[in-house]
Amino acid sequence: MKYLDSEKIEKLPGQRLKSGDRFSFKCHPGLACFNLCCRNLNLFLYPYDVLRLKQNLGITSDEFLDRHVDIVLREGSFFPDVLLHMTDNEEKTCPFLSDEGCSVYADRPDTCRRFPVEQGLRFDARSNRAELFHIFRPPDFCLGQNEEEVWTSQTWSQDQEAEMYQKMTILWAELQRLFQTDPWGAESAEGKRAKMAFMATYNTDRFREFVFGSSFLDRYKVKRDMLKKIQNDEVQLMRFGFEWVKLFLFGIKSKKIRPRR
Repeated sequence: MKYLDSEKIEKLPGQRLKSGDRFSFKCHPGLACFNLCCRNLNLFLYPYDVLRLKQNLGITSDEFLDRHVDIVLREGSFFPDVLLHMTDNEEKTCPFLSDEGCSVYADRPDTCRRFPVEQGLRFDARSNRAELFHIFRPPDFCLGQNEEEVWTSQTWSQDQEAEMYQKMTILWAELQRLFQTDPWGAESAEGKRAKMAFMATYNTDRFREFVFGSSFLDRYKVKRDMLKKIQNDEVQLMRFGFEWVKLFLFGIKSKKIRPRR
């Protein structure tokens, strides 16, 4: 999810869904197009997507990142994109696609969860506020759009159990927006600080080891109740990681963490 201005949003294809607007959709195995949307994708994974998927698979963050993602630093970008690596077959299918459908359905990524609705953020510089926008954009081959079940963007989000994904993705977008400017200087986006920032956002296992197994707590003051939370709750740890990156790279003060003098 990225911040866009109103002019760019208006140029996006698809049906812009305002509050209360309805659309028809239902996906089920009886459709001839079932699972066709799970092929040859540029599927961006946000940090919370990686967390849920690695938990579903019962593997570490390192293992998931090594096996299942492509990390791409695009020209002019200051933080890498993380994309799900498609299977190396002719159709380039999603690695989690089975004959019965999605094998990680309960923990499928945010983008898959909301399909065929796309979500983004519009940032208003005058009010310094962000607001969500939604676009109904099924591919032409999708027969689910001809079904009779009716939704709004809100009821669809609730039905797909996307609320927690939305909260975490918005937090990530707020941090990601800071990388519109270069925080690295001569060190570049492949230096030590960049690797630490990536670890804190995408690799919760390594970040936990960094917090509790290095000199981190000698350099930063963290309240005892927060330490307990991040030691036992990966979602809290990820939120903490976002806060630390803001402080570490951009000097944005946090109530959760303070540098020791």
